[in-house]
Amino acid sequence: MVKFLWFLPLLLWGIQPAYCQDKFETPKQTNEKIFQLAQARSARPVETPIGSGDLIHIDVFDVPELTREVRVGDTGDISLPLIPGRIHVAGLTTFEMEAKIENLLVENGLVTHPQVSVFMKEQLSQPVSVVGAVGHPVVMQILRPTTLLEVLAAAGGLADDAGSVVFVTHGSLNPEISLPSAPAKPAEQPQDAAPKGGGQDAPVPAGPTESVRLRDLLVSGDPTFNIPVYGGDVVSVPRSGIVYVIGAVGAPGGYVLENRGDRISVMKAIAMARGYTGTAKPNNAVIVRQDPKTGAKEEIHAPLKKILDRKSDDLALQAGDVLYVPDSTAKKVLAKVGETALVTGTGALIYHSL
Repeated sequence: MVKFLWFLPLLLWGIQPAYCQDKFETPKQTNEKIFQLAQARSARPVETPIGSGDLIHIDVFDVPELTREVRVGDTGDISLPLIPGRIHVAGLTTFEMEAKIENLLVENGLVTHPQVSVFMKEQLSQPVSVVGAVGHPVVMQILRPTTLLEVLAAAGGLADDAGSVVFVTHGSLNPEISLPSAPAKPAEQPQDAAPKGGGQDAPVPAGPTESVRLRDLLVSGDPTFNIPVYGGDVVSVPRSGIVYVIGAVGAPGGYVLENRGDRISVMKAIAMARGYTGTAKPNNAVIVRQDPKTGAKEEIHAPLKKILDRKSDDLALQAGDVLYVPDSTAKKVLAKVGETALVTGTGALIYHSL
């Protein structure tokens, strides 16, 4: 019993459980908040401009020869029969494109009073890639002004091992993009933002990167953190990394770090796992660490009792480490005998832990 008193100050000190403090208590609660805030936003009726790769339907009233579907080329141009040269349409709305074609028909003497209708049949020019620790990495098309919360919701929310910061790297598809004056700070693109083990490859954006802390986005209530996302942007959610505590502990399992580069001490990890049990052999605990490049494993001795008694230095764990606390088989047997003796009233067996 004395052993567990060592961990009470640590637990009261604010050691967080298996989900980092910049998010809610559980991954489910975090995602519910993301979906709720994304749905609450009212969409503004703004038309997305035409871009390369879009499939456009053009209808010229009473002139079936000019009614057709055209694909916008890589240069942003299309061609129509009887109209000389190529027509640049990238950056125009469908209404602006209608007016441009009508003027060309009149200028070339093809139709006196043209009536042109244009609508977007397939849009491919405004992709936003959402990668990293999300429910399902996705490449989506921006059909209207869209925010960070909306694209996170479209990607199924955050994965259980998501970090505490989201990165938005702006692309160069829209030359008029300018960074909003939000509290988000520019940051370098994280190296571990891409999804592992599958997912879609995202294009490499050319613009600056903004970083937004999840706590600011979900808890602060300040809408400036819900930054706009544009076609060509890449939204990256880095994985935070997990340390595992197994064996003779109160709550074995994986514990999420805030970010992959963060480290946590052995003492804190044991506190989060609710201490070691009465049958544990704490001074025989080991850290199992795998080299991510070679796959080679090493075992690092972690004398828990000495660490807690301040007789040995605390050790730092890193993402992917496994802290194993073995139990004593002899202690288990003695404990069972003691329980039986107490229940039957024949006496009690008392033993001292190592």
